[in-house]
Amino acid sequence: MLLWHSPTSAAVATAASPIAARSGGLLRSSRPAPVVVRCKKVDSLRAINGSPPCIPVSDRSLLTPVTLPVFRDPSMRNDTRLRIFSGTANPSLSQEIASYLGLELGKINIKRFADGEIYVQLQESVRGCDVFLVQPTCPPANENLMELLIMIDACRRASAKNITAVIPYFGYARADRKSQGRESIAAKLVANMITEAGANRVLVCDLHSSQAMGYFDIPVDHVYGQPVILDYLASKTICSNDLVVVSPDVGGVARARAFAKKLSDAPLAIVDKRRHGHNVAEASIIVMNLIGDVRGKVAVMMDDMIDTAGTIAKGAELLHQEGAREVYACCTHAVFSPPAIERLSSGLFQEVIITNTIPLKEEKTFPQLTILSVANLLGEIIWRVHDDCSVGHEPYSSLDID
Repeated sequence: MLLWHSPTSAAVATAASPIAARSGGLLRSSRPAPVVVRCKKVDSLRAINGSPPCIPVSDRSLLTPVTLPVFRDPSMRNDTRLRIFSGTANPSLSQEIASYLGLELGKINIKRFADGEIYVQLQESVRGCDVFLVQPTCPPANENLMELLIMIDACRRASAKNITAVIPYFGYARADRKSQGRESIAAKLVANMITEAGANRVLVCDLHSSQAMGYFDIPVDHVYGQPVILDYLASKTICSNDLVVVSPDVGGVARARAFAKKLSDAPLAIVDKRRHGHNVAEASIIVMNLIGDVRGKVAVMMDDMIDTAGTIAKGAELLHQEGAREVYACCTHAVFSPPAIERLSSGLFQEVIITNTIPLKEEKTFPQLTILSVANLLGEIIWRVHDDCSVGHEPYSSLDID
């Protein structure tokens, strides 16, 4: 509490110095008043052609975009309690997210010792701050997961108020159940590790199965990347009557059906296949049948991820045999383990549309590949979580998947 006896410089000096106040005397000093220094920020991403970034919502038309909300109070972007830190897995996506929020990435030192151990040191104070750590657990999954855990621990020991692990791609998500005896459920184990490390909240994008959210004992914000793909498809001159959405397997029917609903209730087709191993050769994946009609239509195959591309490539072959005019492959997570590039660039697909939740090396690109950014989507969710706003409505966290 500051007690002003008179508007004198001595009283000002007393109020400015708690030590002098305790000693009972007046501290006479010519030091100037403290200067408040605000954190620097960079310009946010500018929209193309003057139009704000948008993502579509459901409507009777093929694709109807909705404009992302702008900040109600621009001065709130200077809120120094919000900190964004990036791991080494996908720094370019982290930078895009920070730019959307009008912030700079937090300073952090991450290095590997000669024996492979990971060292993390925050190079700025996060005491009392709302910290978001952007780190997908993409290949090398174990390295990136361990790095995320150590980053969380560093923030917890630095007295961060809230720690949110932003995981654009959640590794081990496919190990979500026991399909055979004596198997581990690695998704639950990883969820426990993130929780025990000190995370207060998790933000994930397109989990392989939604029930994995229940493995966490902390709040989970599940964001879908499909709206970004829908927004891109809006720029293509495809007649809604020519579209058919195809699920590459029975397990992805709910995802494909929700995607088809956004495309003005486009018809749905399903590839019935059986898998006889994990990441195995195409000879072990037997396509049984196609449920639905694709003759003369533009088929859009929708999945959450593409790993070796065996499933989606065999499905595309079947679609062409059944008379599909063009085949598009869409997914959120491009894992692209060998021989995915050879299969995807073999001419089966008119275009392969992915997002940047996983960074792609130059040697993994090919002419038919289109990479879309989820930075604005994740940035908006981060701001809403920080500002205690709801994220539980379209288009941010729901595709009406039941």
